Amino acid sequence: MTSAPLSPAELERYARHLVLPDIGGPGQQKLKAARVLVVGAGGLGAPVLMYLAAAGIGHLGLVDDDHVSLSNLQRQIIHTTANVGIAKVESAAALLTAINPHPVLECHNTRLDQSNAAELIADCDVVVDGSDNFATRFLVADTCEQLQKTLVTGAVNRFDGSITTLQPFLAGKDGTPNPRYRDLFPEPPDERTVLTCEEAGIMGALTGVIGSLQALEVIKAITGTGQLLVGRHLLFDASSMLFYPVKYARSD
Repeated sequence: MTSAPLSPAELERYARHLVLPDIGGPGQQKLKAARVLVVGAGGLGAPVLMYLAAAGIGHLGLVDDDHVSLSNLQRQIIHTTANVGIAKVESAAALLTAINPHPVLECHNTRLDQSNAAELIADCDVVVDGSDNFATRFLVADTCEQLQKTLVTGAVNRFDGSITTLQPFLAGKDGTPNPRYRDLFPEPPDERTVLTCEEAGIMGALTGVIGSLQALEVIKAITGTGQLLVGRHLLFDASSMLFYPVKYARSD
């Protein structure tokens, strides 16, 4: 990522970032120069996209082939009642532009699959997976590993959520390679045994918690701030309001 000068309007907009010693002007310039792809403009993608746009990510890619439905609005806060029936990427882009006109938005009204995953991910610095099925999660993780892209992946179900960050192309301080997604989940489960949101239900505000954590991880990864959730699977139980960090490691 090359340094990107900030305009006077951007200096005012991001003033609270600029006074943070760990971000400052250099960090904000990194955010402006960054390219982030968000897979899914739904429950998790909504807060991710909104916070990344507000933070000044220079280029945001949105991938989703679905349309806004009334049952989405309980948790997908980037969409409005007036946009029911509209493509999610279109609906999301309208609100993101209203939040911050500076980021360049690239909308892909398509499903990420084997035919386009590498092309969609290749030009990005960081990928955020907010998809709702294991097939997509494994495909995104495998592709990011192959293309050496940082991946922040999250999942939610009923009152439970989780998040981890993957950089398997790098090594830890002790020289041990960082774990892969398949070190955490060796194989996708049989989709027939996994309940969908429609079947299991989902606490709407839970997606805001996990999605906000995903956005925070992206900002940290780009600016080099703090410690990422690499090798740590952070579990959140909304019913008890407890976080459980679980460590995992490379298996080979």
